Amino acid sequence: MKLALSLGYSGARLDIPTQRILLAERLGFHSVWTAEAYGSDAITPLAYLAGKTTKIKLGTAVIQVAARSAAAAAMAIGTLDSLAGGGRTICGVGVSGPQIVEGWYGEPWGKPYHRIKDYVNIMRKVFERNEPVTHQGREISLPFVGEGSTGLGKPLRSILHIDPDLPIWLGTGSEINVKLTGEIADGWLPLNFVPGSMKTFQPWLEIGLARRADGRTLKDLDIFARVPVKITGEIRQTLASYKPNIALYVGGMGHRHKNFHKDAMILRGYSETAQNVQDLYLAGRKTEAAEAIPDEYVDEMCLVGPKDRIKNRYLPWKASGATGLLVITDQEEAIDLMASLSKED
Repeated sequence: MKLALSLGYSGARLDIPTQRILLAERLGFHSVWTAEAYGSDAITPLAYLAGKTTKIKLGTAVIQVAARSAAAAAMAIGTLDSLAGGGRTICGVGVSGPQIVEGWYGEPWGKPYHRIKDYVNIMRKVFERNEPVTHQGREISLPFVGEGSTGLGKPLRSILHIDPDLPIWLGTGSEINVKLTGEIADGWLPLNFVPGSMKTFQPWLEIGLARRADGRTLKDLDIFARVPVKITGEIRQTLASYKPNIALYVGGMGHRHKNFHKDAMILRGYSETAQNVQDLYLAGRKTEAAEAIPDEYVDEMCLVGPKDRIKNRYLPWKASGATGLLVITDQEEAIDLMASLSKED
């Protein structure tokens, strides 16, 4: 089981836990990952960390498709990889909901499946440099020839020579986009993955993998699941501390009729809870929305408690089908514990 450290995105102030990251690197963690929504971006912190680290891989979980064009994303990730010494960068790509895509980034929601597919295809063409980049997609085309175009767009080839095999992972959770992950991605950052989830997701991945031309199978696909880790004797209080953030995403991070996080809760078998949480949250009853989330729902997705409890609950994760865990923690002792558990595999 590979281990990674997940930093997420910032709060009101950006604080990069450099010492924690250096500890993870010393203990053999595979990678460190950042995120972005509508605050700190995902790529700049990794450029900073490229100068502070030497071998740990640097990943985005995820960059938003709406935040920058496919060519701009390829340029930024390629620049980061060059600064890091090459071979250390993983580009995780995903799409947010229409409230953020249209409300913050000012881009049309469009057709996310086709937009992601076009985006990844263009990025790969930029990386490979086989010829000046052209792409005629359902959602994105290069050169641009849509409304307002001068018709003077010219296909171009990246000046910077980027690793042609720079890996692109997808952050997805819906059936159609999980299938797309199997079809075009090098790795998967699943939404709301817990032990037992593969019985739902594996058939979707297999359908996508069967469409590939390179012959890759499920064993060739990296799957990194997010898991908060905290060593504590206060289990119920710790589980309760995660609930307001879950309620925010299930209840408020999206429209009532278009919310990926609510859909993911339903997919895990908590449909009544999901609807109740959303109703309470949108009614302004945020505390009640958090309290409506069962302890077992949170406990399934965490490693919380004394060390022995974490060791026992790590075993289902080890057998879950994930190849790696994106550890979310502010404890150095939790990083050390997870490293020791991984070495016992």
